Amino acid sequence: MLILSVGMPRAGSGWYYQLQHDLICANGGKDAREIRRRYHLEKILTEVNCNIGALTPWRLLPVWLPSLLGNTYVIKAHAAPTPLASWLIRAGWMKATYICRDPRDAMLSAYENGQRAIQKGRSNAFSQLTSFEESLKFMENYVEIGKLWLSNAEVLHTRYEDLIIQYETETKRLLEFLKIPQTAQSAEVIRKYQPQEAQRSAQAGMHFRKGKIGRFRQVYTQEQQQKCWEKFAPFLEQWGYEV
Repeated sequence: MLILSVGMPRAGSGWYYQLQHDLICANGGKDAREIRRRYHLEKILTEVNCNIGALTPWRLLPVWLPSLLGNTYVIKAHAAPTPLASWLIRAGWMKATYICRDPRDAMLSAYENGQRAIQKGRSNAFSQLTSFEESLKFMENYVEIGKLWLSNAEVLHTRYEDLIIQYETETKRLLEFLKIPQTAQSAEVIRKYQPQEAQRSAQAGMHFRKGKIGRFRQVYTQEQQQKCWEKFAPFLEQWGYEV
């Protein structure tokens, strides 16, 4: 079985991916980095979290092949669903999870992450975000992608805020969705990725720094918060975010 862990950028998607990856490995699945090496998928599954990028047929089909050969493993994405991805989910050939976050906090985190990278003399995927307006436009795209994933009832939906506040409840939902028993091995993985442990961890791919809920209120002006509301209101209201 292929497991696809999708997330809004800066929404704990690296943390959520690592949790799923280790739960699968602890219960008979395969390490995604080993699958990448064995099946020569290095050009498709990139970075430490085996990010597939766009879910196009020429990327998704080669990655799906190892699962047909009996390997259960987890890959990561930020991209929108495609007809092929949706079909694989409907047909039961692939499971997908999606994690979102209040887009106001996510866009602030993305901006700050990009600026830190520039200050350290290197760029990253967020370094082009040099203003509030650019950050807002960037997050608009990912909110639209999020709406597509959240409209699919066969995908497990999780809010970053719930994973922080109700970790035990959310991990139980994840175990049930992935059909993983509550074994000692599972319990150890869940303990390892508790919020307080994850935030202290130096493990590659976790991407944690502050991760605080509602921090945008201390950083954005009232005018900027109003602009966010105008752009994201339907999403915020639908998913229970305070406005």
